[in-house]
Amino acid sequence: MKNILVLCTGNSCRSQMAHGFLNKTLADKAQVYSAGIETHGLNPGAVATMARAGIDITGHTSNHVDEYHGINWDYIITVCDHAYENCPFIAAPNAKRLHHNFYDPSKFVGSEEDTMAAFDKARDEIRDYVSAFAADHF
Repeated sequence: MKNILVLCTGNSCRSQMAHGFLNKTLADKAQVYSAGIETHGLNPGAVATMARAGIDITGHTSNHVDEYHGINWDYIITVCDHAYENCPFIAAPNAKRLHHNFYDPSKFVGSEEDTMAAFDKARDEIRDYVSAFAADHF
């Protein structure tokens, strides 16, 4: 079983969505972890948009990358430029490092309907990325 780390700034939104999709897609092939270079707690919008996609992430926790010291990573996926540029060094000589900057819907300001659409758009882009990742690497 492979170990995958999904890394974002606050481990509250984009990394949590990717974590949920990876768990669903690779349940028997990978152990998935998500973390941030900070911890901001689960974003309610991320929880709601994943529920609309049929994935429950309410049991996820917001974790700091330092909590996973010593895990032998196969993949480290950063999902935002800030984490990619500011992540502390992770000793993982055999890990394949991948990066894709996804729009942060938690920064969106607008009506409730437009906010929901922003979260759904980011969620769907992350879902498509995870699908391509799984097809390419598993």
